[in-house]
Amino acid sequence: MIPHDRPIPPDQARRIGRTVGILFIITFVTSIPALLLYGPVLHDTGYIVGGGSDNQILLGAALELLLIVANIGTAIVLYPIAKRQSETAALGFVTARVVESVFIAIGILSVLTVVALRQDGTGSVAVGEALVALKDWTFLLGPGFVVGIGNGMLLGYLMYRSGLVPRRMAVLGLVGGPLVCASGIAVLFGALALGGAGQFALTIPEIAWEASLGLYLAIKGFRQAPILLAAADRSVAPQHPAMPAVATA
Repeated sequence: MIPHDRPIPPDQARRIGRTVGILFIITFVTSIPALLLYGPVLHDTGYIVGGGSDNQILLGAALELLLIVANIGTAIVLYPIAKRQSETAALGFVTARVVESVFIAIGILSVLTVVALRQDGTGSVAVGEALVALKDWTFLLGPGFVVGIGNGMLLGYLMYRSGLVPRRMAVLGLVGGPLVCASGIAVLFGALALGGAGQFALTIPEIAWEASLGLYLAIKGFRQAPILLAAADRSVAPQHPAMPAVATA
């Protein structure tokens, strides 16, 4: 744990930033393939009573387990630095990541239950549809709503106020977060279709925010910012200094 009152050396800040960036990239390379691998379960109502590609589903579940690790990792690794800007927002981001991961875990259990019932020969189409519906709800409430609060609004605020990344990039999170939440509520009340074009359009700014943040941090690390200074120096430092990137040689 980094002492709150001590400065964070540039090399250490760069390593932390790059680790956060790599973890964000891992969330993309695990979540998207997992959703594709779940296709037979999610789109074939007879999967539970017929032949199926169980190994494909199990691989998707394994990827989502890695997704959970990466999700929580982004928040835990960032927390020691983020709390210097706002301990409330930093703790909120950690909490949002954990809640999102809980929803993902419930979704994993639902598809694994479909596989188990199919293998035992005790499933029915009605049960399969119920479990798939549960998976859909976990996607809506986790990645489709909580992400807007955590990755969008809270993380966007922390990055915007701290100056650890370019502020124009952080604006994507501040805009994208509320749009993700709005799309989730719209789907909940039937105004938009789950996974439809309308919901996807509203999530584009959030996707752009998370992708750009992950790539930026993985390559450059954190920019120099007042919150990386010792506590005594932070109070006199400008809020948004025009400082070079920490990772710049």
